[in-house]
Amino acid sequence: MNHLLKSAGVAAVALAAIGYAGTSSAETLTIVSWGGAYTKSQVEAYHKPWIAQTGDTINSEDYNGGLAEIRAQVEAGNVTWNLVDVELSDAVRGCDEGILETLPTDDLPAGDDGTAAAEDFIAGTVHECAVGTIVWSTVYAYDTTKFDTGPTTIADFFDLEKFPGKRGMRKTPKANLEMALLADGVPSDEIYDLLATPEGVERAFAKLDTIKDDTIWWEAGAQPPQLLADGEVVMTTAYNGRLFNAIAKENKPFEIVWDGQVWDIDLWVIPRGAPNMERSWEFIKFSTDTQRLADQAKYISYGPVRKSSFDKILPEMQPHMPTAPDNFKNPLQNDFEFWADYGDELNERFNAWLAS
Repeated sequence: MNHLLKSAGVAAVALAAIGYAGTSSAETLTIVSWGGAYTKSQVEAYHKPWIAQTGDTINSEDYNGGLAEIRAQVEAGNVTWNLVDVELSDAVRGCDEGILETLPTDDLPAGDDGTAAAEDFIAGTVHECAVGTIVWSTVYAYDTTKFDTGPTTIADFFDLEKFPGKRGMRKTPKANLEMALLADGVPSDEIYDLLATPEGVERAFAKLDTIKDDTIWWEAGAQPPQLLADGEVVMTTAYNGRLFNAIAKENKPFEIVWDGQVWDIDLWVIPRGAPNMERSWEFIKFSTDTQRLADQAKYISYGPVRKSSFDKILPEMQPHMPTAPDNFKNPLQNDFEFWADYGDELNERFNAWLAS
């Protein structure tokens, strides 16, 4: 999901071991995530405390999501990644394909308040092969210097007459098709039923057609804020945490429009056959405890998946969370089962549409 214009390749950052807290021996873990502000939040909240406690070395690598690289490593019998941060639809599909390890999730620790893990994690965030960490959203933002009166709805994103200028969108059907139908007036509770029909898919692509010639496609999460900052687009879809970083920490003149946000979760998975399985699982337990998840929300506006973490989030960060009441008035939860079932087919359709 998230960077500051990085390439799609590996951006490896070796974090030196600082301190050694009496584990039997130090290990090296290669942990793969989305880069930029998001990975920085993981480094500060998870990696550094883990390194201090264990003496381990963590190699942090970036990728742009999907299962292709995990699948290639598993099929080649040469797995070099210990842990990967994935979206929910990929966690479910990867588990079904047998390219992810089954995790002993009954072993997850209770919350700081004593609540059992099964009750403490938000429903749907712990799976057979994956343990959730954050709630995040795809939203859109605009450059406030470009408009006297800015957009306020998802329909405005598609309105080139009222709000002229280039758009930015992620180069994938996921979230784009949903936003297109929301902008076309489809109620959120009907989106996926409609998208499961040929007519619904046609309707979504027809809506995307209205802005296709004015759209710049991005792939890495760092790109949308950069596109806005460089004036290449006047508004763009983006991950809410990347926008928060640009607005709060870099003082960019951007405004987030929460209407029609598509929210999702990210989770840790272990590729099948990865080395250091036991140590990787210990890291998952550590990084998804109450305090670590609350700590991550200091650095980026993604909500923790443990209920016991919420009260520990800094008060000044709470309004920036996707699930804050003012932001959560017209949300759509990404349907992971839909994308696990239809992802390949719609990716093919989307790529053919882009090329046409």
